[in-house]
Amino acid sequence: MMNLETPNYPTMSADSLNWSDFDPTGLRFAIVVARFNSTITEKLLEGAREALGKAHVDVFHVPGAFELPLAAKLLAQTHRYHGIVALGAVIRGDTPHFDYVAGEAARGLQDAALQTGIPVAFGVLTTDTIAQAESRCGGKDGNKGFDAAMTALEMARFAISVAH
Repeated sequence: MMNLETPNYPTMSADSLNWSDFDPTGLRFAIVVARFNSTITEKLLEGAREALGKAHVDVFHVPGAFELPLAAKLLAQTHRYHGIVALGAVIRGDTPHFDYVAGEAARGLQDAALQTGIPVAFGVLTTDTIAQAESRCGGKDGNKGFDAAMTALEMARFAISVAH
């Protein structure tokens, strides 16, 4: 797990972060978690909860990653939350199921954010193997649930600053 006191939280760039911008106190978030592959998604949830520590967090479960976009959109439409974190795990198998579910989950979550103006963070693992998923939910590659929550927090702060 990542500690928020760590000054070098890894980002998609080499930019340094000002941790005062990431104080979740007073913010509300919804986390939507897919039950499918729950041994993975529950670890993603732990990481997301850690990142959002002082924020008010409501957790909702849905059957799988395909159902995440509708849940995220419905929650965003309430305007009760500053951000939504969507967590799931789609692991490639022997059928094209992976391609349909992963792509539609990504598209749907992006649509939910664009249609409602509420940040929706993509915390859906798309891996070839269970071992890769395990590595990304608290293993050697960190916890992507934590990362998604940090994205939601950063975008919520951005949305608030733009609104004022």
